This record gives sequence, structure tokens and C-alpha cells, in this order.
Amino acid sequence: MTDKAAPARAGAKGPDELRRQIEQTRSELGRTVEELAGKMDVKGRAKARAADLRDKAGAMTVQLRSTAAQAGHTVQEKATHAGHKVQDRAVKAGHSAQDTARSTGHEMEHRAVSGVPQPARPLVRAATRHPRPVLLIGAALVTVVVVGWRYPKK
Repeated sequence: MTDKAAPARAGAKGPDELRRQIEQTRSELGRTVEELAGKMDVKGRAKARAADLRDKAGAMTVQLRSTAAQAGHTVQEKATHAGHKVQDRAVKAGHSAQDTARSTGHEMEHRAVSGVPQPARPLVRAATRHPRPVLLIGAALVTVVVVGWRYPKK
């Protein structure tokens, strides 16, 4: 019984075929010896493995740097967005404070003017609009009165 899947090796039918079979056997034997030598070359295999690991480490380094840069950009965008939100809120709060101060100032001016006799109203209105000169003049008058009271003429 002959197995048809595996070719049967029969003897050579002539010197040419015998030479061809010998050459084929030498070639197969050479490949087998190279494979065995490669498996026995521990130093060479270790160098090849180290080169593979270096390549993998380099690729991972590039990937990690890219991921870190992307994360940095994301954080920067979020911080900028948060900064704009804070700035908008501060501007709104500033406008609200200005409006409150303006309305309070108008109310104080109205109260100050409404309780003063008619001839003095323009002076009181000017004093409420420009309080600094009025305060300076008032301080000077108080100083004159105190000095006059404290050091009377003899």
C-alpha cells in the first residue's frame, strides 16, 4: 500500500536523477543545519530580541509623547474656557456694582437736595456730584474754626 499524499522515494533511475536527488538532499540538510545553528546562537537571538524591544520602546515613547501633548492641549483649552467664564462673570458683577452705585448715588443726591431750602439746592447738588473739593473746603473750614477756638486772640 502506497500513500499517495507523500511521494514515495524510489531509487534513482539514472545517474542524472541520482545527482539531482543528492543535490536536493544537500540543500535540505543545509537549511536544517542553518535552522539548528540559528537556534543555538543565543547571543544573536538575544541581540535580535533587544533590537525588537528597543523598537517597541521607541514606538511607545512616541505614542506617550503624543498622548501627553494632546492631554496638555485639552487642559489648556479647558483652562482658557474657564478663564473666559470667570472674566464674563467678573464683568457682569462689575456692571451690576456700577448700576447699584449709580442708583444709590442718585437716591442720595435726591435725599440731600429734597431736604434743603430752594436757594441752597444747586450748591448741595454740586457737592454731591463732586464731593472731593467740598470735603477739602469743609476740612479747611473746620481747621480754621478749631484753631480760632483753641487759640483765641488776646
